[in-house]
Amino acid sequence: MAEGSWSDGFQGAKTGPAGGLLPATKDPTAVERANLLNMAKLSIKGLIESALSFGRTLDSDYPPLQQFFVVMEHCLKHGLKVRKSFLSYNKTIWGPLELVEKLYPEAEEIGASVRDLPGLKTPLGRARAWLRLALMQKKMADYLRCLIIQRDLLSEFYEYHALMMEEEGAVIVGLLVGLNVIDANLCVKGEDLDSQVGVIDFSMYLKNEEDIGNKERNVQIAAILDQKNYVEELNRQLNSTVSSLHSRVDSLEKSNTKLIEELAIAKNNIIKLQEENHQLRSENKLILMKTQQHLEVTKVDVETELQTYKHSRQGLDEMYNDARRQLRDESQLRQEVENELAVQVSMKHEIELAMKLLEKDIHEKQDTLIGLRQQLEEVKAINIEMYQKLQGSEDGLKEKSEIIAQLEEKTNKITAAMRQLEQRLQQAEKAQMEAEDEDKKYLQECQSKSDNLQKQISQKEKQLVQLETDLKIEKEWRQTLQEDLQKEKDALSHLRNETQQIISLKKEFLNIQDENQQLKKIYHEQEQALQELGNKLSESKLKIEDIKEANKALQGLVWLKDKEATHCKLCEKEFSLSKRKHHCRNCGEIFCNACSDNELPLPSSPKPVRVCDSCHALLIQRCSSNLP
Repeated sequence: MAEGSWSDGFQGAKTGPAGGLLPATKDPTAVERANLLNMAKLSIKGLIESALSFGRTLDSDYPPLQQFFVVMEHCLKHGLKVRKSFLSYNKTIWGPLELVEKLYPEAEEIGASVRDLPGLKTPLGRARAWLRLALMQKKMADYLRCLIIQRDLLSEFYEYHALMMEEEGAVIVGLLVGLNVIDANLCVKGEDLDSQVGVIDFSMYLKNEEDIGNKERNVQIAAILDQKNYVEELNRQLNSTVSSLHSRVDSLEKSNTKLIEELAIAKNNIIKLQEENHQLRSENKLILMKTQQHLEVTKVDVETELQTYKHSRQGLDEMYNDARRQLRDESQLRQEVENELAVQVSMKHEIELAMKLLEKDIHEKQDTLIGLRQQLEEVKAINIEMYQKLQGSEDGLKEKSEIIAQLEEKTNKITAAMRQLEQRLQQAEKAQMEAEDEDKKYLQECQSKSDNLQKQISQKEKQLVQLETDLKIEKEWRQTLQEDLQKEKDALSHLRNETQQIISLKKEFLNIQDENQQLKKIYHEQEQALQELGNKLSESKLKIEDIKEANKALQGLVWLKDKEATHCKLCEKEFSLSKRKHHCRNCGEIFCNACSDNELPLPSSPKPVRVCDSCHALLIQRCSSNLP
């Protein structure tokens, strides 16, 4: 069957009032698309109704199912580009169907199973097998929806006026969602799909008197099916949202467990540090009790350092508690924002579905309005023709009355001729009476027809008024939905701003963590400094005698005080807990450990004493110059 043979004559011409054909004013490709869309609607509706009344899974021999595949094949063939080869012209639908594997990864199984079938030799047979497998999987609508969205890729296979490139393709894909109700069990291996002839059987879709009587039942079934499809789509969306929420809950639980572990580790570290701190304080107290009498200067330094350490420790504890509070607040805010986001996303999906259903209803009502307006125009044309015929009959009556007047004048003038022509006049009068009777009967018939037509026009106008009111109500509802959508968009933008604020808070939290790590490093350095202090205090007992002897020798020198020196005299680096102060026993100045790690015997003390680098170099030069 040729592709446009039946669709060209389905809506291609109109009948005039006299029974003749009027020239078509629409685009033939648009008429073909409308015919294919109507046939798809009829086949899908008939298949669903018959399958529900059938009450079990459908086989490949089921006639409505076969006609559905034929109609889908014609829809996919509409507007295909002809691909030239060496031997012949090739026009097949297997090319665009192969694209679904790239766009929808779940369709790879269908493509692989179709290619593995042994009995298929032509691309058309593979395409027919693909359609049957997609119907059994209940994913035909999803696959074709992915294909229709990518119009840039479809333009390689279809013309610009093809059904798959226009809005009719999207409508057919929306109708295919209803086929998810049907359970089909089709045997593709044993069927000869290459040599089948796709002819549409219109006798299945012609209405009988019984079908007209059962219209209410069909409307109820269609409404139930629409509700079922809507509930299934809602169930899918809810399942997807539930799975996403489960994944989010799992991730949050994992992060929570990690944070709890980190907090436990931090608490253990704090307990260990506190124990070490108590031990260090007890040791420091013992050392201070032993060295109070001999080292007053060192005692002042140690006390000041302990006070600074206590202040820094309290600051660290306060910062750590603040960070823990901020963590808890931010986690609670994050959970609330994610819950609100999930609710908003679900509401948005429901509104989008309602908008799509409203648009479909509006398109259908617009089509019915266009049909009613065309019928009104035809009725007006019939009325105009009847009025013209009435005017012609009135003109004929006027001419006959004028002829009768002329004959009366002639009868007055010619009395003799009237006697001879009385018989003819009587015959003429009888003919005139018969003509008048016929005219009266014709006028009565025309009046009755015009009254009927006026009643029909009034009924159509009432229907138009009702449809216009329905359209106004739907427009107002659509405006309210658009306002709700704008509110939802504003709420989403507000939530996005809050998420950005949360991200900024996360960054601040990371900065606080970095500062905490830096403070921990400082704390470790302070602990190392305290350990060095303990070691040096133990060594100080041994050096007390050296210091006494050095003090005796340096009574004439100026001994610089610790408070006056803030930087090393040689390297000019600032003193800290890790960089300690040391006196040179030769010059009396204060240096760091690196600049005063030399020991030499002085004239005042025979034992080696700490000396700065400059004094060490001078003393060595003097010793070398004194040598012979």
